[in-house]
Amino acid sequence: MSDKPIEIKIDNKEVESKLLNLAEKSENLRPLMKNIAGIFASSTEENFKEEGRPDKWIELSEITIKKRKEIDKWPGQILQVEGLLASSINTYYDNVSAIIGSNQPYAAIHQLGGQAGKSKKVTIPARPYLHLTDDDFEEILNAAEEFLSNSDLLEN
Repeated sequence: MSDKPIEIKIDNKEVESKLLNLAEKSENLRPLMKNIAGIFASSTEENFKEEGRPDKWIELSEITIKKRKEIDKWPGQILQVEGLLASSINTYYDNVSAIIGSNQPYAAIHQLGGQAGKSKKVTIPARPYLHLTDDDFEEILNAAEEFLSNSDLLEN
């Protein structure tokens, strides 16, 4: 055997081209982020419609039901007396992020739960309307895979 090293040359122009295309594609993630923001919005709409997914939200208290009956808003959907919270949901996306949220001052207490009222004596249970299910996460992953596969990676 020879002590000379073996040299193998590989024409890697195709690999280089595909990697460059992938890098260029990842520089503009805005279309993907827009898609993900849309998934967030659809998921949130389903959460309001189904009153929680996959676990249902905690039922309204008897006191809340009584108050809603007095204003002729019962029976009705949880978190939708007037529909202001649901209609306040907005999405935002840019090149690196997708965001969903509400600007309503009471939005966080309904999402996270906690003490409310003048003396914080009322306990509001968490009813996470901004909640992604396993299916939602799968849809986001599929969107990312589709975004990458629809690039020019395979054509060059």
